[in-house]
Amino acid sequence: MAMKKIPIKKEEAKDQGVTLTTFQKSEEIEEVVEVTEEKVLEALKEVRDPEIPIDIVNLGLIYDIGVSGKNVHLKMTLTTPGCGMGKTIAKQAEGAVKSIGAKNVLVEIVWDPPWNPDMMSEEAKERLGIA
Repeated sequence: MAMKKIPIKKEEAKDQGVTLTTFQKSEEIEEVVEVTEEKVLEALKEVRDPEIPIDIVNLGLIYDIGVSGKNVHLKMTLTTPGCGMGKTIAKQAEGAVKSIGAKNVLVEIVWDPPWNPDMMSEEAKERLGIA
C-alpha cells in the first residue's frame, strides 16, 4: 500500500509571532485482511517452478507455513540443492504471499527432508505422467 501524504495546514498567530502547524487526520482506513495458512497456500499455487510446469504447492516444495498476524514464515525446499532458480522461486513466493496482505514474509530454504517425487500431489504426478 502506498503511503498517503497527510496535508499540513499552517496558520500564523499574528499577535504572538508563532507559526502553528495542524495535522489533518487521514481519511484512509487500512484494510483489515486476515492472513491465514489456507490463503497463503492458495497464493503459493500461483508460483510455478520455471523448469517444471507445476506450482510449488503441488510439487511438495512447501514444508511449513507459520502465520502470526500479518507476518508469514515459510519453510520450503527446492527439487535439487543446485537449483539455479532458487532465489527466483523464493522471491516469487514472497511476492505471492504479500499480495494477500502479509506485511513481512520470511522464506527459509531448507534441505531436510530432501525433496523427492513422492512429495508431489497426485494431480502433479498425473500431469507429469508419473502417477
